[in-house]
Amino acid sequence: MAALGKTVQPTSSSEALSRARQRAALVPDCLVEARRVSNSVIAGWHGRRRRGIGENFWQFRPYAPGESLSRIDWRRSARDDHTYLRDREWEAAHTLWLWADASASMMFKSDLGQVSKESRALVVVLALAEILSRSGERIAYPGAMEPVAARNAAERLAGALVLAPPSTALPNLTRITARNDIVVVSDFLDPPEDVLATLAPLAKRGIRGHVLEVCDPVEEIFPYAGRTEFVDPETGGKLTLGRAETAGEEYRNAYLARREVLGGALRRLGWSFTTHRTDRPASEALVALHMHLSGMPATTLARAG
Repeated sequence: MAALGKTVQPTSSSEALSRARQRAALVPDCLVEARRVSNSVIAGWHGRRRRGIGENFWQFRPYAPGESLSRIDWRRSARDDHTYLRDREWEAAHTLWLWADASASMMFKSDLGQVSKESRALVVVLALAEILSRSGERIAYPGAMEPVAARNAAERLAGALVLAPPSTALPNLTRITARNDIVVVSDFLDPPEDVLATLAPLAKRGIRGHVLEVCDPVEEIFPYAGRTEFVDPETGGKLTLGRAETAGEEYRNAYLARREVLGGALRRLGWSFTTHRTDRPASEALVALHMHLSGMPATTLARAG
C-alpha cells in the first residue's frame, strides 16, 4: 500500500481499528485549535473571488443548514415549500480539496516539537476549512467529505474525519477537474520520484496544487549522539548506530537534498511547495498556504517554519 510513495506493511483489522481510534481522538482537540488559529489570522484573510468569473447564474439548489442566508433566492423559494440557494458559475464549478496524510510516520513527535506531525497537519487543514468556508468557498476532502459550501464546513469535516478510516494514500481523484485546487499535507519522507509519480499526473490535468511538508525539528537537525536505535514507523525495521553523531552530516545533506528535489520539481509543474516545522506556530503554515491560494507573488512569501 502506498502513501504518496511510502511502502508500508499491511495492518491487521485490529491494528487498523486502533489507528482509526487514535486519529479520531485527535480530531476534536485539533478542531478547537484550528478555530483558535483561524481566528488569529482571519483579520488579514482576503477572499479569492474575482469579479467577472463568478457573476453568471449557474443553478438553483436546495438550502442546507449552515449555509449563508444571504445566498437564498427568496423569489424562487416562494414558488413552493422549499428554500433555494442561487449558485453562480464559478462557485458551482470550483472546489478546494484538502487532504492530510495519515501514515504512521505522521504520528512522530520529538521533545523539540510542540505536537505530532499528524496533529499539526489536521489543525492546518481544519483551520483552512474554517477560513475558506467563511469566505464562501466550496471545500471537500477526498474519501471523507463531498464538496460543500457552508459556514460550518470545518465542523462537518471534523465529523467526517472522526468516522472515516485513516487514509494512508490519496484516494481516486479522477473527478477533480482542472478548475479545482488541492492542498496536500504530508511529511513526504519518500524518494521524490515516488511522490511525483502520484502528484505530477494531477498537475498535468490542470489541477492547481499546494503542497505543505510538515516535519519535526529533529528530522531536520538530527541531534542524536552515542548509541541510538532508530525504528521505522512504517515497516517496523530497526537501525542501531554506535555513534549516531557520525552520521549527522550525511543524514542532513540527504534530507535537505530530498526536499530541494521535490520542491523544485513541484514548482516547475506550477505547484506551490512550503515547509513547516512543528516547533513553529501553525498560523505560519496557514498564512503561507493562504498566500499561495490567493496567487500572491513568490517574492512576498515568507518561509513557513
